Amino acid sequence: MRSILQKPALRYIFTANVISMLGSGMNSAAVAWFILQSTHSEIALGTFAVATTIPAVIMLPFTGVIIDREDRRRLVMMLDISRAVVILVVSILAFMGKARLWELYLMNMLVAAGFWMFWPTITALIQELTPGEEFVHANTFLLAGIQGGWLIAGSIVGFVYNKIGLGGVLLIDFSTYVISFLCYFAVRKGRHVVPRPEELRSDLIAAETALQRFVRELGEGLEFLRGRRQLIFIGISWALFLGAMMTGIVVIPALSDQVLHKGAVGYGWLNAGWGTGAFLSAIYAPMMIGALGARRAIAVSMGLLAICMTLAPLSPGIAIAVIAFAIMGSSRGVSSVAMNTTLMEQVPKHFMGRVQNTFYFAGTLLQILLALLVGAVSQYNLAAGFSIIGMVYAIAFVSAVWPVETSEPACAATPVE
Repeated sequence: MRSILQKPALRYIFTANVISMLGSGMNSAAVAWFILQSTHSEIALGTFAVATTIPAVIMLPFTGVIIDREDRRRLVMMLDISRAVVILVVSILAFMGKARLWELYLMNMLVAAGFWMFWPTITALIQELTPGEEFVHANTFLLAGIQGGWLIAGSIVGFVYNKIGLGGVLLIDFSTYVISFLCYFAVRKGRHVVPRPEELRSDLIAAETALQRFVRELGEGLEFLRGRRQLIFIGISWALFLGAMMTGIVVIPALSDQVLHKGAVGYGWLNAGWGTGAFLSAIYAPMMIGALGARRAIAVSMGLLAICMTLAPLSPGIAIAVIAFAIMGSSRGVSSVAMNTTLMEQVPKHFMGRVQNTFYFAGTLLQILLALLVGAVSQYNLAAGFSIIGMVYAIAFVSAVWPVETSEPACAATPVE
């Protein structure tokens, strides 16, 4: 694990993720709380969740090809600076008292568009820079960085929101994107593109139009998955997990407000509990994955998420709810490390963007349906809304334990340099 931190490029990446997740976590919590305070409606939060997903549905089928073609560091830098500008504009409007709900929806649609392209890109970049035997440790550090930032954000935003307001929170988020951009700028110099094996004769490739080449490369990513049932079932668990996790924003603010009666401070404690559990999971995730194997580790995590999410609205007080969220955060951490590591081990570098985006696309489609359903149901019965999300985690558990033959097509992975 120490060898990971000895690589300057990976140190910069992990530092950037701690800082950027600090801002993103505060942004997400503050905007959700602002919408709930303004509308007192879980349906509005469901609409908000759907709005942040629409760009992903449009982009994900196509951006995998771009991720596999271009310099991934430069893509991340472009995404960071673009989101920073959008957030700065809305922050200024909020300070002037002119921010409206539709502007927050639009801001989050644009930021989400960057988010859904950012994560497949950063995972592919880490795979590109990490020796194969260090994938588990690299993903553990990535998770620790993400959840470390989220933990700080969850601990802070509930306590400072009433003092600095939405504008102040968004200004902090803008600053973290600028710092993240500078970190990625220092990762390496020049343009670097992952080499791909020449699978067609050069004369056929030369005869292709840009559109034909794009369509062919898009199809190659789907063709790679054919017959790889173990990878597909893990991808299904991942898609279900993503859809359920991203829908949590619809019900968690209402849990603090309506059930626990703790307002923004309670929401901060719930986020802090989740972040603490996920951050601490970085300590034992490699050991758990090594002892159980990736699929079993994912199954245990999904089972715990299903149970805790279903029981969360029955919590008798804030302390019990925070413990439940810490368990869920821990499960989220272990499953994320296991899923990312499996992809890095089984997917060649030049296919990573396209394969990831296939599962992300399925997860975002699910999130749209879940957000609308959970928002409508939670308006009348919050516990039922939590139960729907819990059922999705339970299906992810089934996908993770479903028996799969071990014989898989050979993976023509690019050798790790």
